[in-house]
Amino acid sequence: MKPKLYSYDLTDWLIAKAPAQKRDESRLLVYDTKTAKITFDIFRHIARYVPAKSLMVLNTASVIPARITLHKQTGGKVVCLFLVNEPEQRQNEMRVMVDRKVTVGDELLYEGVTIGKITSHGEAGIFFISLKLTRKELIHLLNSKGVMPIPLYLRDTKLEEPRIKDRYQTIFAKPKESLGAAAAPTASLHFTNEVFASLKKKHIHQSYISLLVGLGTFAPLTKKHMDENKLHEEWYEILPTTQKELKDASEIIAVGTTVVRALESYGMTKKHIASTDIFIHPPFSFIYVDHLITNFHLPNSSLMMLVEAFLQYKQAKHHLVELYRMAINKDFRFYSFGDSMIIL
Repeated sequence: MKPKLYSYDLTDWLIAKAPAQKRDESRLLVYDTKTAKITFDIFRHIARYVPAKSLMVLNTASVIPARITLHKQTGGKVVCLFLVNEPEQRQNEMRVMVDRKVTVGDELLYEGVTIGKITSHGEAGIFFISLKLTRKELIHLLNSKGVMPIPLYLRDTKLEEPRIKDRYQTIFAKPKESLGAAAAPTASLHFTNEVFASLKKKHIHQSYISLLVGLGTFAPLTKKHMDENKLHEEWYEILPTTQKELKDASEIIAVGTTVVRALESYGMTKKHIASTDIFIHPPFSFIYVDHLITNFHLPNSSLMMLVEAFLQYKQAKHHLVELYRMAINKDFRFYSFGDSMIIL
């Protein structure tokens, strides 16, 4: 669990500030753990590598434009990210991430209308806000005035908001009433109808789960996470049809770390609708996942630990950082809008 094992150097120009021109034109690193063979290709050809008749599981979470600029009563701006991925747990309260100092009791307004009042302080930059709007009214405000919560390292992207709303969303996302993901399941951003057609020819069936991406996926690791061996909670749902398909599948391909979190949480608890705070790191014995499609993640992150745990479970000869260095040498693009990898 030592974060320093997950460090690597990345030149700034390899951080993808925009997606590939077409989703499936992103590049693909293929790692066969049985033979240790590494192949470089493009995502459009992924059907060539996945086992025929396997079950591919994807996350239908829909990203909501949950970032919005509010003002304090003093007039100061506060950029807020509302964590609408969490079902309401306290009456009219919601967690919110802010970009600057606020204190308990501060009221936050939009165009002179009070949105809510800060009621308590959580971890760094995270607060509870007591809403003056109904949750439905807040969702309407975010959908009409908010912006997509792309990672802050993309703040200087040249993409305009309509383009971001299109490309920071999967083509199969399914919105949920009064709920939404605070980040995209990025491994699924590469899929196109043409890719699905090629998978169908190989008799690879798709099945879907929903995990509302939030802090458990993108928040930086803290000492508390290490000490408690838990991440922030994220809500997931696995429908009865998917439960049956999981039971009957010979091999399962998880598309993204969010799918891994949902499947392995379900495997451990048998709860098909629940929150999970699972922290997957080496060593870990996987219950459902046989193969993994994933992007290239930030250094020292819980996502890197999850992928390394899978590599060790597969008895891979290469550590994840070695694979990342190979990708860097081939000018692969990293992070949310970057390229991808499949581990077989």
